[in-house]
Amino acid sequence: MRFMVIVKATEDSEKGALPSTGMLEAMGAYNEELVKAGIMLDGDGLRPSRHGARVQFDEAGNATVIDGPFTETKELVSGYWVFEVSSREEAIEWARKAPFRGGELEIRPFSTAEDFGEAFTPELQEQENALRETVAQQRGE
Repeated sequence: MRFMVIVKATEDSEKGALPSTGMLEAMGAYNEELVKAGIMLDGDGLRPSRHGARVQFDEAGNATVIDGPFTETKELVSGYWVFEVSSREEAIEWARKAPFRGGELEIRPFSTAEDFGEAFTPELQEQENALRETVAQQRGE
């Protein structure tokens, strides 16, 4: 099962405060442990929301762009990992080992074909799989 582990933003991360050398070392060791265990598929930090934008759609499908910064840090993401594990409980076990002091992680499973029911027809599944293969080829995987 794949899980997105979302690192919630803090006031410090939104201010652009950089982590200490010690924190970078601890995070590097944690990431190395995840990679060696075959858990980590991807992960990275994100710049503060002042560098970002939101695209909101109304009911007619018209898009409005809103430039950052965004004010509510509890709703912002400052980084992420993608884990491949056997269960939600295993994802939680690994997340609990993260070397954070303060802050919050959110763990959410990726959707699977079964989650979409009959609406996700075999033809649409085939199209999705072809797109994933193309992306993997473009990334050199």
